[in-house]
Amino acid sequence: MSAQITLAHEAQLTAILERCHTAALDAGIPDSNALPEGFTGTLGHFPVYFPDEIAHAAGLLPVNILGGGNKLEMKHADSRMGSFICSICRSTTELGLNGTLAGLTGFVTHPICDAAKHLAGIWSRNLPDQMSEILYLPQNPNTPGAVRYIASEYQRLRAELARKVGHPISDAAIRSSIRLYNKKRRLMRDLYEIRREEPWKLSCSESYMLVRAGTRITCEEHIELLEQALDAIRHRHVAAQDKPRVIFVGGFCEQPPLEMLEAIDDACFIVDDDLLIGQRWLNKDVPEDVGDPIWALAESYIERSNASPVQHDERKPKSDYLMAMLRAAKADAAILTAAKFCEPGLDDQLFWSKDLDEAGVQYLVLEFEEKMTSFEQMSMQLETFAESLLFALA
Repeated sequence: MSAQITLAHEAQLTAILERCHTAALDAGIPDSNALPEGFTGTLGHFPVYFPDEIAHAAGLLPVNILGGGNKLEMKHADSRMGSFICSICRSTTELGLNGTLAGLTGFVTHPICDAAKHLAGIWSRNLPDQMSEILYLPQNPNTPGAVRYIASEYQRLRAELARKVGHPISDAAIRSSIRLYNKKRRLMRDLYEIRREEPWKLSCSESYMLVRAGTRITCEEHIELLEQALDAIRHRHVAAQDKPRVIFVGGFCEQPPLEMLEAIDDACFIVDDDLLIGQRWLNKDVPEDVGDPIWALAESYIERSNASPVQHDERKPKSDYLMAMLRAAKADAAILTAAKFCEPGLDDQLFWSKDLDEAGVQYLVLEFEEKMTSFEQMSMQLETFAESLLFALA
């Protein structure tokens, strides 16, 4: 009976992962006839962080726009921006111009870098029928008025969405959405706890697919998938392999190709990462039963958030949060990555390399871009790195 139960859980997990893989890698947007019940449109938003609760409460399906991957052919975007711009900005623009994102009610970007903050202007000129907004979040959250400023930006966004959907967005609706998203974030934290404690039960690429699916489907559906997946993972019987434990940092905005994560999985246990950090930005529950839910969301952005290269919080120095990540995950080493042409990522890579050198922690530096298709050389680098770590740890 026990073996039958294990096989049933494994079959269930395989089906969930296949479903998540299909949902996660679909760059298209559901048209109005295919939207889930209760939703009247879709709101696309750029990484790193967006208050999905506000869009959800408005009846708009929040969709992360994470670029076009390594199968997209560039035909239009190169005429709007230089070849030195990061892949995710160029491929996102391409998806807008080639009609893939034509079903969006609106698109919101953030001033996380020079390239990203200009996307809204490109969008509004080329896709005038879609709402195009920049959500200004403070890069320096340590000023006294930071929470008040974020709350005013969220209220501005709330008003724009209310005009677009044709009805007010009530506090009660936002509180209801907060409760849902709190549950979703708790489940994702459970996923990462398994990665840290029993990484042989859940690979990074599997975890990534489970989380990324939530950028394309409703919060309600994602919660159901995560609950089923967690139950199956906990019943998984997989022998622990002799692999070094590493953390992966640098995937906070542009996402590395899945093949790259699979290559690292083959050589190492990735016990923590900053992939899709926007989905996991808030590391504690947002207060649910408060008078002003917008203020609760704004305060959480400052007080209950993870560190990131695009938030310059003096309370979270770069070296401190990297070392804390290593310690919490009991990692042996780090893999430092940055997307090609990503200034915030490359800046942090320089800081982190110096800090790890001083601490005597081994690390490997890799560069990627979403349109990569060849991984043989990278796989050799990873195998050599893993073998050197195992030799040093023996």
